[in-house]
Amino acid sequence: MFLFGPVGPMELLVIVLIIVIIFGARRLPELGKSLGEGIKNFKKSIGGKEEEPKPPKDESPPPSKE
Repeated sequence: MFLFGPVGPMELLVIVLIIVIIFGARRLPELGKSLGEGIKNFKKSIGGKEEEPKPPKDESPPPSKE
C-alpha cells in the first residue's frame, strides 16, 4: 500500500544526488544537525519533559511569630 511503490536503492541514490545538488555538500552536515535538534525538541515537547533546572528550595526555617 505504498503511494509510489517500493523505493529501491537506485531511487534512494537519485534522491540523495538531488539533495546534494540543491543544498551543496558543505551545508548537508549543518542541515542534518539542525534537523536532529528539531526532532529532539519536538520529542521533548510531546513527552512533556523539562530539562530546565528548577530553583532550589529554601532550606532556612520560617520566621517565628511572637
